[in-house]
Amino acid sequence: MILPITIGVLVTGAVYLMLQRGMVRIIFGLALLSHAANLSLLSIGVSAWRGEPLVDRTSVELAGDPLPQAFVLTAIVITLAVTVLMLSYAVIGHNDDTKRHPETGENHDR
Repeated sequence: MILPITIGVLVTGAVYLMLQRGMVRIIFGLALLSHAANLSLLSIGVSAWRGEPLVDRTSVELAGDPLPQAFVLTAIVITLAVTVLMLSYAVIGHNDDTKRHPETGENHDR
């Protein structure tokens, strides 16, 4: 019961942050949403009642599925890279709308 509540709280916080105006808040909202997706992937692969996927310890029928864990590990790495990239873009372009370009005498109303 704790895991679905945690996923719900993460999704709710992610939606709230993504509806805000600031770019950094949107990025953190996407990070929260990816954490919720990772938790839901881990809950799909329910390994609580299964054994370790080791050949000499557990039979194939009783072994846990390592595929959801591999998906989550890959998703964590991709999320970290995308978050760092988006944060760097947010720092670079944080005041693009407020910069004034110097007067050159050219007419830009073409």
